[in-house]
Amino acid sequence: MNYFDAKPERERESEALLRELLDESKETYRIPPAAFESYKVKRGLREPDGTGVTAGVTKIGNAHGYVLSEGERMPVEGELSYRGYRLTELCENFVKEGRFGFAECCYLLFFGNLPTPSQLEHFHQLLNLYAKLPPRFDEDILMKAPSPSIMNKMATGVLALYAYDDAPDDNGLSNMLRQSMQLVARVPVIAAHAYAVYKNVFEGRSLNLHNPREDLSTAQNFLRMLRSDKSYTEEEARLLDLCLVVHAEHGGGNNSAFACRVLASSGTDTYSAVGAAIGALKGPRHGGANIKVQEMFDCIKANVSNPRDDGALTDFLLKILRGEANDGSGLIYGMGHAVYTKSDPRAVLLKHYARGLAEKNGYGEDFALLESIERLSPDLFNAYKGTDRALCANVDLYSGLIYRMLRIPVCMYTPLFALARVAGWCAHRMEEFCTGKKIIRPGYKCIAPERCYTPLEAR
Repeated sequence: MNYFDAKPERERESEALLRELLDESKETYRIPPAAFESYKVKRGLREPDGTGVTAGVTKIGNAHGYVLSEGERMPVEGELSYRGYRLTELCENFVKEGRFGFAECCYLLFFGNLPTPSQLEHFHQLLNLYAKLPPRFDEDILMKAPSPSIMNKMATGVLALYAYDDAPDDNGLSNMLRQSMQLVARVPVIAAHAYAVYKNVFEGRSLNLHNPREDLSTAQNFLRMLRSDKSYTEEEARLLDLCLVVHAEHGGGNNSAFACRVLASSGTDTYSAVGAAIGALKGPRHGGANIKVQEMFDCIKANVSNPRDDGALTDFLLKILRGEANDGSGLIYGMGHAVYTKSDPRAVLLKHYARGLAEKNGYGEDFALLESIERLSPDLFNAYKGTDRALCANVDLYSGLIYRMLRIPVCMYTPLFALARVAGWCAHRMEEFCTGKKIIRPGYKCIAPERCYTPLEAR
């Protein structure tokens, strides 16, 4: 029995009427592709060659995946930097020094520089102070009106924090920074507790709400809060910490960061801007793609008896491209990116650090299948499409496997992405508010013909 009551007859009748009305007017929402070409509209704010339209300036993050040479996009190895520091260098040093890096990464995004030991310690203390949810927040916000979508419940929780803030509309920089740090600390708790409620309501499992400990990192606390027995290994926590660092920021042009900046430009509050970013990230063309990769992976395993057989795997990938398998979209999820061409540095990092753990924990065959998808897809895609595109694995191809190895349920894949990205979103909001100074308002060409009003009795 579904959690929700069966729909009354009157509601079913109203829905049938709505479908009838929509059938009569569905062409209202369709615009012919030629209209975009005729008016030189750059769909998706993309140039004809796939490069993004320059819509802003930022000092926060930079995703670099190609160079323009005489008007042509030339593929290069991908690089991602936070405040000018290469992501790969940051991660390599966190790992080498045996430290959890996510808090340091957040500090860098917020303050523009790497912290000293004392600054980092003080920052940790502030995050620990801010992590506690307001009184009765779980009962009043998370347990009432439970949602089958953790992402939607996270957005609800973030918006609800407005009511617990003594100065929610104060857009002074110091107040915005305080709100941002509170969100970095609280959103992981909201996500973990929302999942606990989800398990209880929709899966009939015991309700276990664990609060964060002040002596633990974000990754350690999240695993501890997520699991009923609060157990985790140090190796698991460090791999999750790496994932959080990798997902923390991706420039101002990615869909969710841009959504956050659009709202910031209107002068609205921090909670509204971050709530909108969560909604954007949920989409399967953005952060929700990690779930799509997992679904595709399961579909391949169910239909290809020997994933190490390149011929059989190629045949099935071709079926996916034709829209004859998986979800019918014609997409090989986890392959290709709007910016990166030869390589996605995030995918390279996750693949590197996941390999050993996969072999150690019995996921070697799964890892090999992902490698085969990565190896076979570019040539297959170009042959099928008749193109010569540089196609690389993106971050979503390997993140799902890591989450499975960490025993993280599929419904938490995108929420993990979101809680990691809060710091980047907030940094972009503050930058946009302080320096943008104009509401973001692009133009749209209206092609609806002018019509004269017809009285009701004459229609």
